[in-house]
Parts: sequence; structure tokens; C-alpha cells
Amino acid sequence: MSDEVKPITVTIFDKDYVVGCKENEREALFASVQFLNNKMIEQRDNGKVIGSERIAVMAALNIAHEYLEFRRNNETLASDIGAGIERMQSKIADALNRGESLALGGSGSH
Repeated sequence: MSDEVKPITVTIFDKDYVVGCKENEREALFASVQFLNNKMIEQRDNGKVIGSERIAVMAALNIAHEYLEFRRNNETLASDIGAGIERMQSKIADALNRGESLALGGSGSH
């Protein structure tokens, strides 16, 4: 895979744009273009926004909102998972300590 950035023409909302892209990032670029096109078509078909620049801004706002919601949800999930792992580690440490003290206490009675 080449790290060289090459110009690629993409079509967004019926307009062509030339963007620089590494070979190994082309698939992600095309997926992003398709996603953006779909969001812009959704805005246009909604009928409340007129003009390609305004449609682009509204699509960008919706994408930003979705991204921030996704990030916030993942941060909450990661925090919950981290807290759960800490609780499990504490319980394991307690169990190991109890087991060690039982083994030490039990060896003197035999």
C-alpha cells in the first residue's frame, strides 16, 4: 500500500470535487462520499431546505449531531465497562485474599 496522496475525483450532490487521498484510504473516502450524498438527498427530499449550500450545511449539522451522540454514548459505555471491570477486579482480589488466608489458616490444623 502506498502512502502517496493522489488526486481523486468524487461527486457530491451532482458536483465533482478533486480531493487528495492515499490508496489505502480510498474505500473509506468513497463510503464517506456516499454517506454525505445520502444525507444531502435526505435534506433535499425533506423539502424544508432549498439551495445546495444550505442543504450541505444542514446535512453537516445532522452528521455532526449524530457523531457527537455516538461519541457521548460510547464514552458512557466505556465508563460503565471500566467501572464493571474495577468491581470484578476488586471481587477477584478479595476472593484471592480470602483463599490465601484460608490456605494459611488451614495448614496449621492438619
